[in-house]
Amino acid sequence: MKRAASTPPPMHGNEMRYNPATGRWVIYALSRRQRPRELIGSREGARTELAYDELCPFCPGHEQDLPPILLEYGRGDSHRQIRVVRNKYPALTPEGDLKRVCQGMYMRMEGYGHHEVLIESPEHNRQIPVMTPEEVELIIEAYHRRYLKLIGVQKNLLVVIFRNYGRRAGASLMHPHSQIISTGVVPGHVREMEYRAQGYFDQWGSCMYCDMLAEELSAGVRIIHANRSFVSFIPYAAAQPFEIWIMPREHKAHFGDISAEEKTDLASSLHAMLRRIQERLNDPDYNYVIHSSAKYRSDEPQAHWFLQIGPKLTTRAGFEIGSGMSINTSLPEDDAAFLMPDPLPEKGAGNASQE
Repeated sequence: MKRAASTPPPMHGNEMRYNPATGRWVIYALSRRQRPRELIGSREGARTELAYDELCPFCPGHEQDLPPILLEYGRGDSHRQIRVVRNKYPALTPEGDLKRVCQGMYMRMEGYGHHEVLIESPEHNRQIPVMTPEEVELIIEAYHRRYLKLIGVQKNLLVVIFRNYGRRAGASLMHPHSQIISTGVVPGHVREMEYRAQGYFDQWGSCMYCDMLAEELSAGVRIIHANRSFVSFIPYAAAQPFEIWIMPREHKAHFGDISAEEKTDLASSLHAMLRRIQERLNDPDYNYVIHSSAKYRSDEPQAHWFLQIGPKLTTRAGFEIGSGMSINTSLPEDDAAFLMPDPLPEKGAGNASQE
């Protein structure tokens, strides 16, 4: 695919950018532009400093309040570092049926699927940024084990792994945890992204996400972090301030194909990005989700899995709800520069910050 050498500056105060993965335009309202520092502090509710909360069902000693444990393991002497249980209040249940029932022009079905909670630590306040990379790798390992288990169920077509942190992100409990949901249908949003990737491949003969990664590596201005297996960057058409994509360098359609080496490197990348967000953006609420192909697309050449982080720094308003477009008041290039590590100090330059 041919790529322009550079992007010309906007002729007017505002700019629109197109995201080929979603097919949506993003408006960059530069006339009401906010500096990255002006977005800091957008969080709801105080963070807990307690390592143990007697009222928390995920803290040790409350096993009687938990659904049956599906997976439990740790590192060394700690066999209880990670626990996976069925969600006590599930959105979907495996007892449901996939049969559609028509009601006039409408259709309904039972809520089939699986809904699990991954308890990431016995400590109530040990969130990912303060964990060691080895502890984060245990979380990635649990993601992988449960993904393979759930995608192997015949009726499951999609498995979504996600984390909600903070009230604005939808979390009801502060104890460190993630969630995993499987469905027996493929939602329209996922299908649309699949179709766009397929159309791109049919036109250019290459994976859109591989080309996107090559474009980002060539430009360099939106990359925040990289290691041997993953590149973390602010997308060219980021829909919200400080949106981050962590993308595997190797082309793989679904998360189930992640290697042992990649699990270590994904843990390192995720740990670095969440720590950077916590330190630079004053620990905002956020969501992250692993985008992986539906079961029947798992071996196709246009699909490419990745992890997306979305800090909750702004609120979608009327125009965005009505149009489906996003308004971003912060440029991706500025966001990436703000999240970049401070440069190492020169000899004799004093105690500059290091990461």
